[in-house]
Amino acid sequence: MKNYRVIGKIGEGTFSEVVKMQSLRDGHYYAGKQMKQPFESLEQANSLREVRALRHLNPHPHILTLHEVVFDRKSGSLALICELMDMNIYELIRGRRRPLSERKVARYAYQLCRALDHVHRSGIFHRDVKPENILIKQDVLKLGDFGSCRSVYAEQPHTEYISTRWYRAPECLLTDGCYSYKMDLWSAGCVLYEMASLQPLFPGVNELDQISKIHDVMGTPPAKTLTKFKQSRAMSFDFPFKKGSGIPLPTASLSPQGLCLLRAMVAYDPDERISAHQALQHPYFREQRAAEKQAPGSHRDAGFPECPGAEDPPCGNWQASKESRKQQWPLKQQEDWPGRPAPAARTELPRLKLSGVISLPSPRLALPPVFGVRGRGAAPRLRPLECGDANQKTDPQPAAQKEVKADQKRRRLPAAHRRGGGC
Repeated sequence: MKNYRVIGKIGEGTFSEVVKMQSLRDGHYYAGKQMKQPFESLEQANSLREVRALRHLNPHPHILTLHEVVFDRKSGSLALICELMDMNIYELIRGRRRPLSERKVARYAYQLCRALDHVHRSGIFHRDVKPENILIKQDVLKLGDFGSCRSVYAEQPHTEYISTRWYRAPECLLTDGCYSYKMDLWSAGCVLYEMASLQPLFPGVNELDQISKIHDVMGTPPAKTLTKFKQSRAMSFDFPFKKGSGIPLPTASLSPQGLCLLRAMVAYDPDERISAHQALQHPYFREQRAAEKQAPGSHRDAGFPECPGAEDPPCGNWQASKESRKQQWPLKQQEDWPGRPAPAARTELPRLKLSGVISLPSPRLALPPVFGVRGRGAAPRLRPLECGDANQKTDPQPAAQKEVKADQKRRRLPAAHRRGGGC
């Protein structure tokens, strides 16, 4: 920590303390998360789940940036040096008399869904999405505090007591740790409502009261949903039928489409709950998608195709297809979240069928290798293979090869991109 000067305390949690720090090297300000637990070695510090997750997820416009990990061998202290944000969502809405505009609520909700989509596609789920862990700076939202995160491929049951109570999904309350990444969407829906209304949606005082608050609004779940929960719970439970009052309507801060999205995010049954990827395609975010496409230098995630000229369906009729409900994880299942994806296997390129080609008497032409030569154990890197135009000036070629039609179109094989960031 000799390269940083502590300015003041920002906040404190059970396992860490966050302070504002200034770098003595560049003069920039950072947020330093100092762990209360001492560590024995740098290897132990680097194996910390939060460190590995942030390194795996960075860089992303809506994930808190980890700049440096500082470990002191003498004291065993560990600090995560992250970018400094202005405030969190709780600080933004605390004490406000007027709710945020719906445009701002939708913008923040969209960015939160983008962050969760990236996290889930990377094989991780957060498990503690709440206003205090969602940071903002100049209208840019970033998800932070990955101290409770877990691999989506980890074997159930997970830890039972997880997530803050007001944002805890029913499957976390009613099962012995049998929950999935869908719990993050329930929490995000609660945050969406709180941004729009300035009030928590389910403010339970304990676990039993939390379930009661959920049933007061949502009603008791169908028998088939309870049957799923009973199969993973040692103790049995039966709730008397109750018809929910419905989600209280915030004052002029949530449109019918916003309410439609909110209902999809807080669906009682996690199998029926919307995913972050599906939420990004919801009609409620139509304006945000359009603005993102028009922004200069924007990089929209592949996978959100929009038909030109197509109008959004009515909100009441909007629902995700059964195929899209199954999250297509691009990563191989592992016990812990993976690092870099495995290298692509060698494949043979299809032969081009060209008319008027004369068989050459000379030996087969040697093409430049597609896979570069790398060291042992390193992943091969793809290089684009280019077939130039016949009229292009190149090295002298056999006369028979020049007889190939010169009007062939230029063809280029796409270079394979590998996502960076390993754990």
